[in-house]
Amino acid sequence: MPYARIAVYTFKPGQVDEVIRLAKEGMLPIFQRQPGYRRYHVIRTGDDSAISMSSWETKQVADAAVQKAADWVKANVADKIATVQNYVGEVAFSDVASG
Repeated sequence: MPYARIAVYTFKPGQVDEVIRLAKEGMLPIFQRQPGYRRYHVIRTGDDSAISMSSWETKQVADAAVQKAADWVKANVADKIATVQNYVGEVAFSDVASG
């Protein structure tokens, strides 16, 4: 079964759109180059919040993604983030709509 990394972010006021743009330009290419990468989503959940979800082939590469993301955040957007919570777990089941 694949593993997922989920990060829940709260941003400083007015920063969510900028961080999402920067993640698409900076974090996405880093994840895409990692072994075991499957997919990456960023969901804007509010005026100052977002959830980052990435899917990986193994727990080891999912755990490594947490460190890659932390390094990227520290170097690029740490001043725009108020809080972040990271979770890694085995995907219990998944479904994709057909059509």
